[in-house]
Amino acid sequence: MTTTYDVVIVGAGVHGASLAFHLARRGVRVGVLERAFVAAGATGRSSGLVRMHYDLRLEAELVWKSYPYFRHWEDMVGAGQSGFVRTGFLRLVPPAYEDALRANVRMQQALGIPTLLVGADDVRRLAPYLVTDDFTVAAYEPESGYADPPAVAQGFLAAARGLGATLRTGVRVAAVQTTPDGSAVQGVRAADGTVYAAPVVVLAAGAWAPRLARTVGLELPLTTWSHDVMFVRRPPGPWSPADLTLIDDLNEMYFRPEQGNLLLVGLEVGNPVGEDPDTPTEHPHPGFVERAVEHVVRRVPALAEGSLHSAHRGYDGLSPDQRAILGPAGPTGLWLDVGHSGTGFKIAPAVGLALSEWMLDGAPQSVDVRPFGVERFAAGRPLRPEHPYGDIWH
Repeated sequence: MTTTYDVVIVGAGVHGASLAFHLARRGVRVGVLERAFVAAGATGRSSGLVRMHYDLRLEAELVWKSYPYFRHWEDMVGAGQSGFVRTGFLRLVPPAYEDALRANVRMQQALGIPTLLVGADDVRRLAPYLVTDDFTVAAYEPESGYADPPAVAQGFLAAARGLGATLRTGVRVAAVQTTPDGSAVQGVRAADGTVYAAPVVVLAAGAWAPRLARTVGLELPLTTWSHDVMFVRRPPGPWSPADLTLIDDLNEMYFRPEQGNLLLVGLEVGNPVGEDPDTPTEHPHPGFVERAVEHVVRRVPALAEGSLHSAHRGYDGLSPDQRAILGPAGPTGLWLDVGHSGTGFKIAPAVGLALSEWMLDGAPQSVDVRPFGVERFAAGRPLRPEHPYGDIWH
């Protein structure tokens, strides 16, 4: 049995969903194939932060282009909802990186991003529950917050289906199929033998993408990255109604509020790499909760009186420079939307738009994502910021 499309997208996470939506809007016959269910992989375990602060200008451009989708979902997508909650966002860095922070805020302001520098006294007034004696300056984004990653993926796909796209769940893609000489893709073959024919195949399968790339002789420079998060019940205290979303590099952690008087907490340190992405994700790695508590109470001492609600892990693809891999690779017609290294949710709307432009118009028009091409690694051109903070995960 063979089903034919213009484009087959493997993976129904937020990136596959965004690309399907933007292609379908252009009249492309899109088939999205998902081995389990929508947002079953990294998207379903994403912390959902929507913040603009990056040290790489290109990533800041992508998230600023994506931001209107989260805030104005009904107008821009029209199906489902993004679940965006505006909390304000605070970025703290060690003193050695405060000059870089200042430079990056200037860069972001030049892009039009609503961000400003604030002092420790300002932070104390903004969030009196935070310890503020170990930094002098921070970056503050009053319009940022978080959204609902599975809802975003579902919404993009619902809109895409309304435009003629097809979603097939429970389809395990076994291989990308090519012409006899291997020069061009012809579609994909599922584990049950069904062929989904298309002259263009997009791998948007996160940590599972390298397995499929190998079926056409393409070795992706990706490893599997594992990330744990916990949800803490907050004790009574001076929590403002909106609360802050925060990335705290001094304590190598981040948090954001969650419904039900919870706080989602993740760590930027001690995230295992190289594990099998099919490992069950219902529970965190041993010792994670204890480490996360130790890190977060340094910044929020009152949380020592909180209690654990739940914790889990997730998997994504990690690239050598911890940034996305986008664009054509290998045989003609094969495209990549992978390697988002745990920070891809917030840029997904703009990435889908830019890739659709690249595929249909010959070049991206909205944001030039061509520097994310996989060839940068072989050429010794990893993406590095002008004012870096170092690797995100370590």
